[in-house]
Amino acid sequence: MATTLHDVAILAGVSIKTVSNVVNDYEHIRPATREKVLKAIAQLGYQPNLSARSLRSGRTGVIGLALPELSLSYFAELADAVIRAAERHHLVVLVEQTGGGDRAREIEMLSSPRLQLTDGLIFSPRGMDQNDAALLTVPYPLVLLGERIFGGPSDHVTMRNTEAAKAATKHLIDAGRRRIAVLGVHEGELVGSSSLRLQGYREALEEAGIDFDQRLMAPVDRWYRADGAEAMRSLLASGVQFDAVFGFNDTLALGAMRVLQEAGLRIPQDVAVMGFDGLDETKYSLPTLSTVDPGRDEIAETAVRVLADRIENRDAPPEQYLTNFSVVARESTATG
Repeated sequence: MATTLHDVAILAGVSIKTVSNVVNDYEHIRPATREKVLKAIAQLGYQPNLSARSLRSGRTGVIGLALPELSLSYFAELADAVIRAAERHHLVVLVEQTGGGDRAREIEMLSSPRLQLTDGLIFSPRGMDQNDAALLTVPYPLVLLGERIFGGPSDHVTMRNTEAAKAATKHLIDAGRRRIAVLGVHEGELVGSSSLRLQGYREALEEAGIDFDQRLMAPVDRWYRADGAEAMRSLLASGVQFDAVFGFNDTLALGAMRVLQEAGLRIPQDVAVMGFDGLDETKYSLPTLSTVDPGRDEIAETAVRVLADRIENRDAPPEQYLTNFSVVARESTATG
């Protein structure tokens, strides 16, 4: 038979109410009593009835996380950071994928029956845009990530895309580079990571007195290694001269590095390479890849904290949170 609260109470020598308070993380419990109950729980292998607890409290202790696709390293690392942050808040994370920018699936996600299993949702859309802001008016706590929708009815946590891209471009300029190619442009995009990072790139060029050259723009459909590699092959075949490459994410930059090396170009002597996202794997590429750390851990911690606060207080007006970034200089842009 399954172990009950009564069994735990007998072993710990406390009341059933005390065991219940420990299980439900009630804060006003003496440390010695809490430790005694937890030891009894561990010894007996007691598993709390989460469904019953949810019915009593109106809370599940579970939050949702909806991301475009975990096959992109940035989102996989973001999911890991959110899960770790949630653990610190005693929350469990239910992860969903929305199809890599499929607008219909993202809209469907907002009304998914599975959300009934959660207390709130952290949502990173890539197919929806500013015109869909009204769809974020939902009957549960929601924290928005990313750059597709601003000024909506929900809390919003995002990175400083334009400022960070400007700093990354300035890093290349300070290293003596003047012909900086860009990988990751989404043609026709008005709002999104690509357009914001392109804006930062152009601002850095303008401040340095460097003319913008459209020929240095390498458009891509997606931000995978294969796309970075293909864009670099096209750039090399065009004959346009460049002495640096700024990939709008690390995976594009890593794909480009492979093609540059296959072409016999030295990194950074012939071409400096810069990425964006601060992926763990950039520490181990050859050469190591300079990148922008956009504050992914801060994004995760802030999103979880804001959602937890929103679960407690749904009446406060929505707020926007901008995380900090840092330029991480490594071998791929070294000057010495």
